[in-house]
Amino acid sequence: MNNKSNAVLEKQREKIKKNIAYRFFKRAMDIVCSVLALVLLSPLLLGTALAIVIEDGGPVIYKQKRVGKNKEIFYMYKFRSMRKDAEKSVHQIKQDHGKTDIGQKLKDSEDPRITKVGRFIRRTNIDELPQIINILAGQMSLVGPRPYVTYEVEEAQALYGDKYDERYDVPPGLTCYWQATFAERCGIEFGKRLEMDVKYVHEANLWIDIKLIVKTAVYSIIGKAGY
Repeated sequence: MNNKSNAVLEKQREKIKKNIAYRFFKRAMDIVCSVLALVLLSPLLLGTALAIVIEDGGPVIYKQKRVGKNKEIFYMYKFRSMRKDAEKSVHQIKQDHGKTDIGQKLKDSEDPRITKVGRFIRRTNIDELPQIINILAGQMSLVGPRPYVTYEVEEAQALYGDKYDERYDVPPGLTCYWQATFAERCGIEFGKRLEMDVKYVHEANLWIDIKLIVKTAVYSIIGKAGY
């Protein structure tokens, strides 16, 4: 084997070592941060649950099937921010507001299904906090492509084939490139979001993860996190 082949193999081994180390520290960070968040945010979690019950009764937690790593299905948890019958009318409401792009979101001001408490917890990302349980269970990570609902994945597959399937090579995250970019979140085209997800998979490292977590936290604190 010549020197050139040896150099290529050495680079491949180094890349594998770095990837293993990154995944180990990323998972460790997920566990440590999630446990700390549950302890430190417990008053906020309990207060949010109580506010939801007072305004609209139970249930407090909303769970929905999402597509995760390797396209495995799991239940993602959120604080319920909408009426109990919200899913029955989503497609009609989106059509009424001209939301025809796959995965295109309704702004809170456009969506009559959202409760008063719901508008606040969506604007501050508090509704996403129950996903800490998904992170501890290993179904999600703090940072990674956001998990889509099954029909969005099916429609994306029909349009793009396997072009963006690399996004499923990693666990989905609580935040990601487009989630942490407030300027783009209100109207970013679905294909662009998929491109940004694949970009994250290619560029991911602990420094990028930390920056995205901090950026998302800042937007949440100043109340600019929701649609």
